[in-house]
Amino acid sequence: MQQALDGVKARVQVALESAIAQLPGGELRHAMLYAATGGKRLRAFLVLESARLHGVADEAALPVAAAVEALHAYSLVHDDLPAMDDDDLRRGQPTVHVKWTQATAILAGDALQTLAFDLLTRDEIGDAGARLRLIRAFARAVGAGGMVWGQALDIAAESASEPLDLAAITRLQGGKTGALIRFAASAGPLIAHADTGALDRYADALGLAFQITDDILDVTGNEATTGKRVGKDGAAGKATFVSLLGLKGAQAEAQRLCDVAQQALAPYGEDAGNLRALARFVIERDT
Repeated sequence: MQQALDGVKARVQVALESAIAQLPGGELRHAMLYAATGGKRLRAFLVLESARLHGVADEAALPVAAAVEALHAYSLVHDDLPAMDDDDLRRGQPTVHVKWTQATAILAGDALQTLAFDLLTRDEIGDAGARLRLIRAFARAVGAGGMVWGQALDIAAESASEPLDLAAITRLQGGKTGALIRFAASAGPLIAHADTGALDRYADALGLAFQITDDILDVTGNEATTGKRVGKDGAAGKATFVSLLGLKGAQAEAQRLCDVAQQALAPYGEDAGNLRALARFVIERDT
């Protein structure tokens, strides 16, 4: 699985570097490239695999994969800001506002977000109908009804009088983490004008398993491996899947969701082997 992810990582990095290189030079461009470098590229992998399952060529899916990763990079840059999660380490490197300034980080995030929408207009993707379907679904996934909504719930929880319960945490993470993962998995059928149902179900389970594993790594991981600070949630008294379910309970729930994700791929038969492997990777990873 890691080899397959590394192959996608290299291709998406080239695509992002090419898109960013066309922008005016200076600090902003450097900060954008810095923020868009590294990471697992799991979301890009989902885009390319969902496209392959629907007969969509890699050349058509690659701009979409790059768009998803540009948007994800923006979300991390803003999430790390002092007004949000206040992190100083990301992907093993100083966060953008630490390396530059808060103003540069805000602008770099803004620019990466708009670059993502630009990438979704590329002619290589397909006809205007396909691109419009992608842009509409993308906007809904990452805006006030999806990722940004989940982030807002997360911030509100910090000042709530009572910790969130399991249903509230699940709803929060379904927006903050799950919405972009769901879009990535649905990209292939959206381009092909096919039904997204099976991949929506897969992605919903996968996204939640991914977040539960993140919560587990915040307790069991180390900074050298994860590339980010660990133990912050516990120190802040935040409700997480581990605090609510216990470590073993969270591990069991992640495994259950992995099984659900793999079962959702039944309509694709053996062709979905890579996505089944990805579900296992998500809960077995150490980063």
